[in-house]
Amino acid sequence: MRLPLIAAGLMTLPLMACNPNASPDPTADETGATPATAPAAARAPVGASAQASLTDGNGGAAGTASFRQGPTGVLIRIEATGLTPGWHGLHLHAIGQCQGPGFTTAGAHVQHGGGTVPHGLLNAEGSDAGDLPNLYVGTDGRGFAEVFTPNARLADTGPGESLLDADGSAILIHAAPDDYVSQPIGGSGDRVACGVISAP
Repeated sequence: MRLPLIAAGLMTLPLMACNPNASPDPTADETGATPATAPAAARAPVGASAQASLTDGNGGAAGTASFRQGPTGVLIRIEATGLTPGWHGLHLHAIGQCQGPGFTTAGAHVQHGGGTVPHGLLNAEGSDAGDLPNLYVGTDGRGFAEVFTPNARLADTGPGESLLDADGSAILIHAAPDDYVSQPIGGSGDRVACGVISAP
């Protein structure tokens, strides 16, 4: 008795697939196409670039930083020179000015929507949009890194805070490492190198 019932059930599966009255895909639009997922809708157009010439507190050359827009954030390549060996805090600041020696003209960190978010990549309440991983400098005073941030953008649209807004922005290297938790800048100390981020 069970075999005919099972066979009958199997025969109805292909018929349901061809049935025009079957329930439609709830995610499809009127044309039957499935719309893009939410993360894809928030992507930035790829291809924008920018650069920054790093200077030390005395106005001397301290390396370069280059920026490339990806679909979900910005890839930053840093090539620094003339720094003390060890780890150094690395941050994006909200104003595109680098007047030495302390580079205070660069203002505070880039913030989410201009609000106030606690500092720290490891802070349970953070992090702000200017937070980046530390930069390591060798015994020759040179540091190289590539870091990615989903919290910034070069493109006119997309996720993250604009680095090329009306007052620009800057990338800064600090004297000491960022502990990623403490306020206001993770104990990273003085600003020792700065570069104004600008489009080519």
